[in-house]
Amino acid sequence: MLGAVLMAAGAVIALVHPAMLVSPGDEINGAARIYAGYLVSRNLTIATFLLLALVLRARGMLNTLVLLVAWIQILDASVDGWEGRWMIVPGVLVLGGMFLAAAVRLSGYPFWKAKPGGEADPFRGYTLGAGSADATKQPEESAD
Repeated sequence: MLGAVLMAAGAVIALVHPAMLVSPGDEINGAARIYAGYLVSRNLTIATFLLLALVLRARGMLNTLVLLVAWIQILDASVDGWEGRWMIVPGVLVLGGMFLAAAVRLSGYPFWKAKPGGEADPFRGYTLGAGSADATKQPEESAD
């Protein structure tokens, strides 16, 4: 819930007062307003879907969205560092780390340790039927 609120707050700031997104003294011109509009679209979409996943109790969708937001924040921090905005890098990294920790907690296992064909593979044992788009469960072979 907090993540959705923070994403929505970022969207409102970008829409209402985009000068808060840049360093003091930097000019807000037409190009900056266009990119602020992109930020509004991105953040409002993410906030809406985070809230939707919470309301629907769609744990898998919520986990995926939280992981997406985590990596967006981490990449935003990287861009901020690249462009020399060092004052905000720690805050953005902390936010990304919080989302990443939430994704790990939601998933129940560290996604970076998932093995191909292991428990994390939701399609294990399924194949497409001959001439059909329906997935059918195939009997798993015994390891004995």
